[in-house]
Amino acid sequence: MATYGYVRVSSSDQNEDRQLLAMNELEIPAARVFMDKQSGKDFDRPAYNALVKRLKPGDLLYVKSIDRLGRNYDEIQNQWRVLTKDKGADISIIDMPLLDTRINKDLMGTFISDLVLQILSFVAHTERDHIRKRQTEGIAAAKAKGVRFGRPIKKLPENFAELVRQREHKKLTIRQVLDQTGLKESTFYRRLRELKTQKGK
Repeated sequence: MATYGYVRVSSSDQNEDRQLLAMNELEIPAARVFMDKQSGKDFDRPAYNALVKRLKPGDLLYVKSIDRLGRNYDEIQNQWRVLTKDKGADISIIDMPLLDTRINKDLMGTFISDLVLQILSFVAHTERDHIRKRQTEGIAAAKAKGVRFGRPIKKLPENFAELVRQREHKKLTIRQVLDQTGLKESTFYRRLRELKTQKGK
């Protein structure tokens, strides 16, 4: 029997130290700790998929909490079956001792574990929906206050109109204009259209 650990953070900005510390305390070799840095909305993750391929019947998988496994209710339920039934591995959710397939394998124990799994999966899924809602509301509120998202708009040089005029009179090539303005060609034409629209008003 081999012991593995799975760690997941939603992005490169989140800190995985708490999860890694838990794996270290369980003395799981670093080579057997698989980590993904991406959303928990589905299970299309490189490290997780590599882990599933590695698991053999009787192996044990540790996960810090159920939301580190995933945040999609149906996906969590499905993957739990894949890991325990198809692969024949055991799972232990460190923060929830009741979710440990090594213990209470009788009918009552299985019923309790399944019930806890469903509840925690639902909570993880609901939290994901709440996070998305808060993000959407936050973005809307920021836009209402005039906050711009995306890349900052590159300021045009003061002589932009003159450079355009010289290009139109073939005194400058498009490459020379781009070199002097520092703009990409697509950006140049977009700003040119904006300039002509403003003049037309």
